[in-house]
Amino acid sequence: MGRAYQNRKESIAKTANAKSKVYSKYGREIYVVAKAGGADPDGNLSLRGLIDRAKKDQVPTHVIDKALQKATSGAGEDFSPARYEGFGPGNSMVIVDCLTDNPNRTIGDVRQCFNKVKAKLGTSGSVSHMFDHCAILVFDGDDEEAVLEALMMADVDVTDIELEDGKITVFAPQTEYFKAKQALSEAFAGIDFEVDAIQFVPQTTVEISGDDVAQMERFLDMLNDVDDVQNVYHNAEY
Repeated sequence: MGRAYQNRKESIAKTANAKSKVYSKYGREIYVVAKAGGADPDGNLSLRGLIDRAKKDQVPTHVIDKALQKATSGAGEDFSPARYEGFGPGNSMVIVDCLTDNPNRTIGDVRQCFNKVKAKLGTSGSVSHMFDHCAILVFDGDDEEAVLEALMMADVDVTDIELEDGKITVFAPQTEYFKAKQALSEAFAGIDFEVDAIQFVPQTTVEISGDDVAQMERFLDMLNDVDDVQNVYHNAEY
């Protein structure tokens, strides 16, 4: 199927300033998930998965612990999720996921990013119907059949399995994330997930070139610099 997805490892921050932004985004998300479902990872599967991803992205333990303590203390801000959709450079489609304590400020900041590259912020649902909300698990392997059998034995609803360059990629509905990960972990001892995420995966991609590439990179940099932005998904290839 060759469906595009974003590998967080590839975009991990290189500078100290950028790393602090990554840590801040994880800290905020851990705080929200822990506050909503409890700060014990054994009883909050969403939190457990999030902490695993944070550690894989080299978020320091003290950042994780601080977010958990903040969630259990009852102090802190009241963040809520916000999702914005629109059309980026080269007629690409973009989804921006945020956590905000001030929706008016956040939509203003996101709209400004769109406006600066002459992109268009759309309405809710304007592009998300062209993306699949998927659990994505990538790991070393060369036996698709064994992976499929393990998932079927655990009654996991699998969307697709791809094998390329010694890597197996499993796509499943986002609701099957924990079941899929647990089934693979139990079936293959010592499995190490290179990608372990829930993302919006585009059903189709659009190739951009020339000035649109520079505009797209500028656009993504501006969005990632907005404190309230957690994740940006798009269907541009370049």
